[in-house]
This record gives sequence, structure tokens and C-alpha cells, in this order.
Amino acid sequence: MTTTRRTNVNTTTRDGGRWSRRGLLGAVAGAGLAGSTFPTIAGAGREEPRRANTQPERRRPGRAGVTLRWWGNNSWEIRIRVPDQDDGGDDESATRTILIDPWVTRFETGTYAPGGANPDTPITVDKELIDRYVDSGELRADHILVTHGHYDHLTDVPYLAERTGATVIGTETHVNLMRALGAPTDQLSVATGGEYLSFDGYTIRVLRSLHSATGPRARVAYPGTRPAAPPETPAVIKDLVEGGTLAYLVTADSGFSVIDFGGSNYIESELADVQPDVALVPPGGASVHEYVPRLLSALGKPRYVVPTHWDDFDYPLDEPAKDWGGLDTLRQAVAEASPRTRFLVLDHLQSHVW
Repeated sequence: MTTTRRTNVNTTTRDGGRWSRRGLLGAVAGAGLAGSTFPTIAGAGREEPRRANTQPERRRPGRAGVTLRWWGNNSWEIRIRVPDQDDGGDDESATRTILIDPWVTRFETGTYAPGGANPDTPITVDKELIDRYVDSGELRADHILVTHGHYDHLTDVPYLAERTGATVIGTETHVNLMRALGAPTDQLSVATGGEYLSFDGYTIRVLRSLHSATGPRARVAYPGTRPAAPPETPAVIKDLVEGGTLAYLVTADSGFSVIDFGGSNYIESELADVQPDVALVPPGGASVHEYVPRLLSALGKPRYVVPTHWDDFDYPLDEPAKDWGGLDTLRQAVAEASPRTRFLVLDHLQSHVW
């Protein structure tokens, strides 16, 4: 059965392969997406997942062995149950974990406030907070996937890589920025888009993509690359440049697949043969021609669209997510472009199991 759950502190359980979660181990300061200025609509647009689904099932629900949990912003945890393995009741080795753009620290920048983010905001990594998650088992990782180099996507990755031992995939710029921030060099893997990688229980397909283009001139916030060698240690958020954008398709051995876009843009030709079960789609895209209709058509009108990057992250993870103002517009656009696609909204630290 397909389930969605949100649990409180220290209530970790495992029930028939469906993972619940511990709650946040302390309040977290929030922050915002570089270069965007949108109004905040507190608490708007959340809905409880519905059982009804008019789209034909591709497989029996609950059998895919895939769990999604949202850590706010574009931070996702994908857990995959490895087929035909007995975990002995308490052996974590039967689950593979992929993190996308994990960002727990959420330092404040005022991005969604009038006037937008201060580009000279110091970069902060709350190692003590991250340690609480890692040591409690909340954050585990076999792979960490970086979509682009902005602070709200990359800042915590170097330390999380060190703590989890995960392999990190990103562009040359992303890797150089992470090296400058102290990431373990032997865990970093450069990708350009086009890679199709196979691992125990899942595959990762790396796709070339595009960052959001915002404002009347359709500009990318903090653009640029850092090729060839690590730059000086980034100190403020403008030092963490976009550095190219990637999308990722993660497919479990069960055949169930999830695609993530770190910005509200994409390269349509890259998606010609990509038909995921779940698309993690950011709101926005006002400057992109037919943003949602073209995207859903290119993806074969997936069974589920789960919005990502929709919360005002000046608010902490242990509070309900607050819509920066794009969620209802995205919901309506999905309903118009693909009425049979289910629009499934997860709240902070909430999980959904397929």
C-alpha cells in the first residue's frame, strides 16, 4: 500500500519495509534561494496525499520498494529496498540511500524577503546539527547527487560526504567548490551529463539541465564556473556559483524511477526517452516557454509530480513548510497539462512509500 507519514522525534520504526523517520533533533535557522525575490505565503498550498489515482498503475502499489523523504528546498532522500535480500530484521545493508542536494544548516539570507538575499551572507555549516542527524541514523548515504553549485544545494555536501562516506556526483565546478570546502577528494566524481551508472539495487542517469532564469531579464543567479583547479575557500554565498546544472534519474531495480530537477528549467531534448514514475518539479519557470506543459509532455506525463524547492527556507525544518508563493500555480499548471497526474505535496521531513 502506498503510504505517507510524518513522525516525531525518536519514533523510528520499520514496518514491512516501509520506513518512517525520526523528527528533527532541534530547531534549525532557515535561509533562501540565491537571487530570487518572491512573496511568502505562510503555510499555503499544502494538502494531504489522496488515495484516488486515475492513472493506470504500472505496478502494484507498495511493491516498488522506494521511499522519498523531503528535507526542504531541493533536499531529497531516496531509499531503495534491494530486491531479494533479507535484512535480518535490523540490517541497514538491505537499503540503499541516495541524497540529492542535502542541506540541513539553512542559515538565513532573507532571500524571499523584499530585496532578496544579501550576496555577502557568510556561508555557515552547522556540523553539530549535521552530526546529530548522521549519528541518529537520519542521514545515511551511498550517493550524494549535486544539481548545481549554489549555497542552498551544495554547502553541507562536503561535510556530509565526510561523515557518511558517500560518493558525490557533480560537475567539474561543483567538485572544485567542494574540494575548496574540504570535501574528501577520493569521494568526488565529475559528471558532464550523459552518464548512465549501475550500482547494487539502482541506477543513476545523469542528464544535462538548466538552472532557473528569473526576473524580467531571465538571468541565472550567481552564474559562472570554477574549472581546472579549486578556487579559494568560498566565504560568502556569491562565491558558490551555479557551475552548470544537472538533473538526475534514479531507477530502482524494481523499475520504479524518480527524476529530480534542481531548478525550474530543463533541456527538452535530454528527456526524449525518459519516462519516470515520479517527477520532482520546482515551481517557477515564468520565463521558460510553456514550462510545465512541455516538461510533462517530454516526460510522458508521469504518474506523480511532487513539488520541490517550494518552501521559504528562512523557516526551520521542524516547522511546517511555508510556500514562497509558487505552489498553487504549479499545481494548477500540472492539472491543466496532465489531469491524470497526481500532484503529491510532502511537508518537511515527510516520507512517501511506493
